[in-house]
Amino acid sequence: MPPLLSLRPSARVAADILREVFGHLREPFAFQLWDGSQVPIGHGPPAFAVVFKTPEVFGRLMQEPSPGNFAECFVASDIDIEGDLFRAMTVANAVEGIELSAGRKLRLLWRMWRGA
Repeated sequence: MPPLLSLRPSARVAADILREVFGHLREPFAFQLWDGSQVPIGHGPPAFAVVFKTPEVFGRLMQEPSPGNFAECFVASDIDIEGDLFRAMTVANAVEGIELSAGRKLRLLWRMWRGA
């Protein structure tokens, strides 16, 4: 399913959103953004990094953060996972448990749109 909006957030806005949504996770990993900046999550050195290649891919995944959409982006090489894949699967299970209210999702989308 194509995204509702074509979003191109800045790396700074994307980093803030990632910290807000995933910052409570304890498993150490990182996100790497298209500009090369790292967003560490958890406690300790990152075991792996999820690499977003473009701001459009970030916007797409934040609009529809489902395992299926993530898998499609991975298979299409729009994102990469660098490092320990087994630890990445552990984090994927924790991420599936994250629930955002409709209001919070709208606020995050607004921030991405405004910060584009």
